[in-house]
Parts: sequence; structure tokens; C-alpha cells
Amino acid sequence: MIQTVLLGDICDIKIGRTPPRKQPQWFSESHGIKWVSIKDMGNTGKYISQTSEFLTADAIKKFNVPIIPAGTLLMSFKLTVGRLGFTGHDMCSNEAIAQLPIKDSDIVDKNYLYYYLKNFNFDSLSSTSSIATAVNSKTVKSISVNLPPLDQQKKIANILGSLDEKIELNRRMNETLEQLGQALFRHYFVNKARQSNGNTQTVPLGKKLHPKRGRSLQARDMIHGNAPVVSGGLKPAGFHNEANTTTPVITISASGANAGFVSVWSEPVWSADSSYIDSTITKYVYTYYLFLKNKQKEIYDMQTGSGQPHIYPKHIELLEIVDLSNLELDDFEQRVRPLFDMIHENKKQIDYLSNIRDSLLPKLISGEIEV
Repeated sequence: MIQTVLLGDICDIKIGRTPPRKQPQWFSESHGIKWVSIKDMGNTGKYISQTSEFLTADAIKKFNVPIIPAGTLLMSFKLTVGRLGFTGHDMCSNEAIAQLPIKDSDIVDKNYLYYYLKNFNFDSLSSTSSIATAVNSKTVKSISVNLPPLDQQKKIANILGSLDEKIELNRRMNETLEQLGQALFRHYFVNKARQSNGNTQTVPLGKKLHPKRGRSLQARDMIHGNAPVVSGGLKPAGFHNEANTTTPVITISASGANAGFVSVWSEPVWSADSSYIDSTITKYVYTYYLFLKNKQKEIYDMQTGSGQPHIYPKHIELLEIVDLSNLELDDFEQRVRPLFDMIHENKKQIDYLSNIRDSLLPKLISGEIEV
């Protein structure tokens, strides 16, 4: 028998906090207590292990920021509503994120609740016909949750969880492969420059290649297809029936909070609000991808614009790179290409398993498929 309850009845909902932003002594980019913000959620699978910022121990104490135990379900409810993830360690969060610790694990399985909320239509919480961009804590507590018996909850969570485990395994493998590529890059480029006692020449990237600006494509103009549309976000803005790049291709987001974010793609994409470097521009795509990823923080720091941040090709061309010969670049590209071939194959497997999970999710939650 399925019973309908309110989220606030089954979870002891708590909200995170943000110390005063104008007092930078409370924040750190490298140490302290990991502090979850919306941009840390939804891009690394089911678990949140890394955050872009930390809070100091003094900040936690002074502003009474609640510590979130490892394994707690988090949900965003402002700016971007409905991002979900479990804390991989003891963490804290900002005020746009709600903690959802289960009150009674004999009644509710937390993994089932995660998948239930993944399937929930958060736009239904909006007071207008528009997409929900923020709800208050009272609304969060009033979300209706359909609960089958606990053993059925666990069966549903186990089916979907087994797929997520395989997805996570492939994702971690890709992280390891890219870290190996970065280690090779540092050996060839960074260490070579250090060992030369200043004798190795560097040149602006613009001396090697010229990134191109993408071409704007509004959502209303997209014709559904397989080509990811790369704009200012961390994920595709949609999919189009044609691409304006060749493969492999590097994209650098051009506008918004994530301006400067560097990605590499094994399939042709439509570069919209982004710059790109593809195989028509250089045959060393993977070499330059590793270079740009190595410079990711420096690229973010190059953002211009008092309102909306921007990164343009002219900024990317200013980055200094060791001036290796084409023979050396050929050698390095041949070394790292197999790593990216494996990454792309794993990505295909991730996409395949994700599609299976996403097709099963609504059917299992609704009871269309019985377990």
C-alpha cells in the first residue's frame, strides 16, 4: 500500500548559511570545511565529494553554520531548484541548499527518496506557469512524497542504484585517466620549463592557434538532434540536428558564472555561447585541452565585464605556453590520444546506462513497473 506524506514529516529539514561575502577571511579555496553551493551539485553523479570553496573553522563557529553529516541528502531550492546529491564527507552548505536527513529509516529509505525527488516535477511548485527558480523552505516541507512499503522502496533504489554505481565507476575511471593525462602534460611542459633554468621559450597561445567564436543558437531555433549545444553552462543547453565544429573539439564557455569553463568533446557540437578549438584549427586538440585545463583557474581569473562575466578568444590567446616543436607536439599527442579514446568510450557507456536509468526511473516510481 502506498501512503502519501509531506517531505517535512519524514525529514528533519535544515538550511545552510553563508557568512558575509564582504569578509573574505571566512572563506578559502583550499582548506577548511567543504562548503557546498549549487554549482557543486548535479555534475559529479550521486555523491558530492569536492566543493569549489571551504569555510574556516572560525566561520563555522561564529555564524553557527550547521555541519552536515556524511551520507546526508541535499537538495537545492533557490536559483536552480531540485539539484540533488549525498554528502561524501562531513560538510556544510549555503542557504540555497536544504539538508534532508531522514527522521525514521524504518519508514523511509534515503536512496528511494533521492530517486523519488529526481523524478519530481519541481516546476509544479512555481506560483506561475514559468520554470521554478526558487521556492521557500515552507514549500520544500510541503512537497508530497509517495511511499510504498519499505522493502519495495529498497528494491526500487537497488535497481536504480546498481546502474548509478556502474556510471560512477566509469566516471571515476575517466577522472583517473584525465589525471594521468595532466601528469604527462606537467612532465612535458611544466617540468621541462623548470628544468631548463629559464632557457625554454614560452609564447602566447595565439602564436600557435586562434580559437573561434561560436554562433548563437536560441532554444526556439534548436531542431532536436544529437549535437550538444554548448553555451555558458557546465552542461549542454540542448541538442541540435547539426553541428558547427568537427571532432575532437575543445569548448570554452563564453558568458555567465561559468565563463571560461573548458570541456573536450568526442562528438561534433554546436558551439553557441562559447569559443572552440577543433580539428580544423589544430591536430593537437588533446594537447591544447590539457594545457587549457592546467590553466583553468587562470582562465576564470581573466573574466571581464562588471555584470555578466565574459571570456573571449582574445583572452585565451594571451595564455603563455612552452614553445615545443611540432615533432615534440606530435610525440605528446600520440601519447595522450589513447587516454582520451578510453575516456570517450567510457562516456558512451555512461550515456547508455544513464538513458536506461532515466527511462526506468519514472516507471518504477509510479508503479508502472512492479518490483
